Amino acid sequence: MNKLIDYFRIGPVFRYFINVFRKPGPNRPSSVNLRMMHGINRISILMFLFAVIVYTVRHCVR
Repeated sequence: MNKLIDYFRIGPVFRYFINVFRKPGPNRPSSVNLRMMHGINRISILMFLFAVIVYTVRHCVR
């Protein structure tokens, strides 16, 4: 049963979403490739949230 709970644990996912929008600390590596990857991830997260909001509004209006 404990393995099933660990399988559906989504805390690390939300922690990543929050950390993508933060500035990197002095101890974290920073390269052009890493900054580009995080920039693309930010755009993807924002587009996904926008799509969920649009879908929810359209579903509620019907």
